[in-house]
Order: sequence, then C-alpha cells, then structure tokens
Amino acid sequence: MSIVIFIIVLWYTGLFFQTFFLHRYAAHQTFTMSKLTERICFFLTWVFQGSNYLSAYGYGVMHRMHHAYADTDQDPHSPKYDANLFSMMWRTKNIYQDINKKRIAVADKFTKNVPQWKSFDTFASSKFSRLSWAVFYIVFFISFATAWWQWLLLPIAFFMAPIHGVIINWFAHIYGYVNFKVSDTSKNLLPFDFFNDGRRLS
Repeated sequence: MSIVIFIIVLWYTGLFFQTFFLHRYAAHQTFTMSKLTERICFFLTWVFQGSNYLSAYGYGVMHRMHHAYADTDQDPHSPKYDANLFSMMWRTKNIYQDINKKRIAVADKFTKNVPQWKSFDTFASSKFSRLSWAVFYIVFFISFATAWWQWLLLPIAFFMAPIHGVIINWFAHIYGYVNFKVSDTSKNLLPFDFFNDGRRLS
C-alpha cells in the first residue's frame, strides 16, 4: 500500500507544480509572486518532480511556442508531424533541451519575463540529480514493496513527466471530444480529467 500511495503522491504533486508553477505562472503569467516564493517553487518542483524535473524557462518558452504555432510544423509537440507518440516525445525532449540550454534562437516574445534560475536549473537537470532521484525511488521500492506487481509502478516514477506529456499532447489531440469548434486539434478526454488533476497541461 505504501508504494501505491507513493506513486499517487508523486503523480499529483508533480502535476500541481507543473500546472501551478510551470504552466500558469512561468508560461502564462496569470499571477505574480515574489522572488522568494518563486525560488521556493523552483525547489519544490525539483522535490516533487524528482528525476522528471522540468525547468520553468524551458517549459515556459516551449509552451508559449506551442500556443503560437499549434498544429503547425513549428509546434514543439503536435502529433500531426510524428509517426507515433515515441517520436513526438523524443522530438519534444530535444526541442526542450535546445531551448533550455539556449542552443537555438528564440523570439523575444517567447522568453519575455519567463523565470529562470540558471544555477539551480543546471543542478536540478543534471545527470547526478536525476540519477540520485532514481536511486532513491529504487531504494524506496526495495524498502516498502510487498508484492511483485508493485514493481510495475517503478517506471511511472522514472518517466512521470513524459507520461503526462503523452496523455495531453498525443492522446488529447487525437482522441476525445470537443464541446465547441476550436482552431487546433485539442480535445477533452474526460468530462473531468482527474488523472491530470483537472488541469490542462498542453
């Protein structure tokens, strides 16, 4: 039971900071916060996303590009341009990293006021950080798993952020329903999306 609770906590706390901090604050700036509160959110995002940590800068810029170029060939993650969900997520990963490490030129309108804590991002996104979290997850499972099937949940801990991305950016753009006509292919999967904390991540 401890393993199931652990995965549920990781799932929903990770979602919360992705939607509250990365999505609503970093990308859309629907509210403001002090520099101290912002730094606390950076830290808590790292704690609860763990090995799946997403930079506010990389996520925020990429998400703005997604809205600006939805379902065109410049969209960072439109399923229209990939043969399967794995190729879409691999392309998304590469674009995210290029943005986050500033390896590509990005228009000022996409970077304006997006929060960035370079030194912390460098640490939180490092192989050392991600592998340390992975070791922690494995040790936790060794300590608390009481049945073989609980080990099937371990990959969810390792790949939680990509799983969230696949649900929203692949399945919710191919399947589902719409209540009214929109200019892109985004759809609702459920009347209330309790799997994604009732929030839209795309």
